[in-house]
Amino acid sequence: MSHQFGPDYVRAIAPYQSGKPISEVAREFGLDEDKIVKLASNENPLGMPASAQQAMLAVMGDLGRYPDANGFDLKAAVAAKYQVPQDWITLGNGSNDILELVAHALVEPQQAIMYAQYSFIVYPLVTQAIGARAIVVPAKDFGHDLTAMSAAITADTKLIYIANPNNPTGTFIPAGDIEAFLHTVPANVVVVLDEAYNEYLAKELQYDSIAWVRQYPNLVVSRTMSKAFGLAGLRVGFAIAQPALTELLNRIRQPFNVNSLAQAAAVAALNDTAFLNESAEVNAAGYVQLTAACKELALEYVPSCANFVLVKVGNDDGAGARVNLALLKQGVIVRPVGGYGLPQWLRVSIGLPAENAAFIAALKIALG
Repeated sequence: MSHQFGPDYVRAIAPYQSGKPISEVAREFGLDEDKIVKLASNENPLGMPASAQQAMLAVMGDLGRYPDANGFDLKAAVAAKYQVPQDWITLGNGSNDILELVAHALVEPQQAIMYAQYSFIVYPLVTQAIGARAIVVPAKDFGHDLTAMSAAITADTKLIYIANPNNPTGTFIPAGDIEAFLHTVPANVVVVLDEAYNEYLAKELQYDSIAWVRQYPNLVVSRTMSKAFGLAGLRVGFAIAQPALTELLNRIRQPFNVNSLAQAAAVAALNDTAFLNESAEVNAAGYVQLTAACKELALEYVPSCANFVLVKVGNDDGAGARVNLALLKQGVIVRPVGGYGLPQWLRVSIGLPAENAAFIAALKIALG
């Protein structure tokens, strides 16, 4: 009999399923890569800003050396943009790294981590990976029920994840509700406010989460440069929190977790307001295009404040997988969300107008 390695809680983890790469779909279905439309991973359809590409080229000659382990230039750029001291910043290999660092730094096995039903799949993965106990609070209208989350805090709760806007549902929590929630959380429980899609918020919904970091020593605000900033392939994220927390995160952070190219590109992208504005405009127009099609096809969707739309494609539990396969055969990649407990739904990233149109055309055929 072969020996089983590792603790039971690690063996119980279902590995993270990423959006299918274009090359894989081309091989699997015998399609031309150039004609495939990928709307699966909430990437920026504009690609990467030219400013970031130029910044990367400028440091290419120095790749024989290790990156700056402390990320001085990038921290300085983040500090200037968000008006915080540099020792309030932790750099991550994508914000995914930040989400994991916080759990590893703060939570022991058997202690509790809380998150909402239908929130980012990495929260349960991290919880399982460290042998912690999950408190999953039922969603309200596909989003966070902060009143219920507040009431569900136990004596051994150490960490609460809140995504705003939320992935994969696109729901948004108004600033006043978050502020009221933070006020109810005990000082020894850390809240991670995961703002991966923050840059897509309409002007009237925007709020200053950094002001809350100044007020609450138990708050971590997490940001990514993979979405609106267009740097998904480089993996850059950062956390802003008071030094009592960042000092802990930096103790267990890998020393070179953000590479030289990523650091240079991120400094450029952070200050490229023209690219950010264009990203938000393309997204807003694409949202209108996709939701108009949903209305035309009488499909239920969840109103979204992010760069994707969650669409219900049938009433039986095989609907999501069935329609997803029919789309793949037509060279359109979207994201099935059965793993989130939403087997009747598909999450569709907002693309360029032609990409959205290709999805809509393929969806009509997939739905018969």
